[in-house]
Amino acid sequence: MVTRRTFLGTLAGALLAAPLAAEAQHATKTHRISFLALTPGEDTSLMKALLEHLHELGYREGRNMTFEYRSAEGRPERLPQLATELVRARPDVLIAGFGALAAQAAKAATASIPIVFTTVGDPLGAGLVASLGRPGGNLTGLTDQAKDLGGKRLQLLREPTPGEQVIGVLMNPDTPFTQLALSEAKTAAEARHTRLEVLEARTAAQVQGRFEAATKARATGLLVFEDPLTYSIRRQIAELAAKFRLPTISGFRDFAEAGGLMSYGTDRRQMSRRAAEYVDKILKGAKPADLPVEQPAKFELVINLKTAKALGLTIPQSLLQRADEVIQ
Repeated sequence: MVTRRTFLGTLAGALLAAPLAAEAQHATKTHRISFLALTPGEDTSLMKALLEHLHELGYREGRNMTFEYRSAEGRPERLPQLATELVRARPDVLIAGFGALAAQAAKAATASIPIVFTTVGDPLGAGLVASLGRPGGNLTGLTDQAKDLGGKRLQLLREPTPGEQVIGVLMNPDTPFTQLALSEAKTAAEARHTRLEVLEARTAAQVQGRFEAATKARATGLLVFEDPLTYSIRRQIAELAAKFRLPTISGFRDFAEAGGLMSYGTDRRQMSRRAAEYVDKILKGAKPADLPVEQPAKFELVINLKTAKALGLTIPQSLLQRADEVIQ
């Protein structure tokens, strides 16, 4: 016979046990996460920082997470097949690495699986989201573009080379972000009485010819729009810049580290860590449609003083003092 006291005791025990059981179930649930990369080596750069932060957030491979990585190794035509393979495994979240092409391939492969892009310059122009504030579909993530960035880079490039300016713009016209960046750079150049020489390159083999064209145009500096192509050949670009004696600036510190004169842009490692937080929110129930695309709030200036000396440039002390890092 069940007494009232026995019943209440049993009910109380059940109520206490329920949250504990749910918590234990959540802790032991295995989340399947996939990563689609275009550029080679993202597993040792962007993905590494993202994984480190996922671990800090409590996700461990072999315990409550499985992680699958696919890279097109710089060959965009491979992305659709790789995206399809990853989607077939039904991940809880699909992460798209650097650039719009990986995110576009992921979007084409699924309209239901949540997708987080780590670095897309122009998510609107790439057709990934309806708006930055309300993405509206199954994609969200981070953009490294800010409206005044082109003007700021032009200003920084002008400081070591005063006088009449002709700035070359090396860009891949097939990358959606570069059209937005070019429009902003043109506006900034007009305000600073600077002429731009647009140098389009779709392949690595075309880049040397564009440097030759910059020289013929009497370019005094070079603005490199970062995308998977220019990023993957950053050392080649730095070597050509040294050969043709062209001061260069781009968005990622990797360019300055590879021998470019300067970089001014976002910290990609920090962006990858933020992408991990987006993944965490989605795994806990948030919908990509409701997560605003995050825009950068902080930028870092890196100056390669060794390159400046090789080019015979004197970097103003005022500029050196503003640098976040100076490479000697």
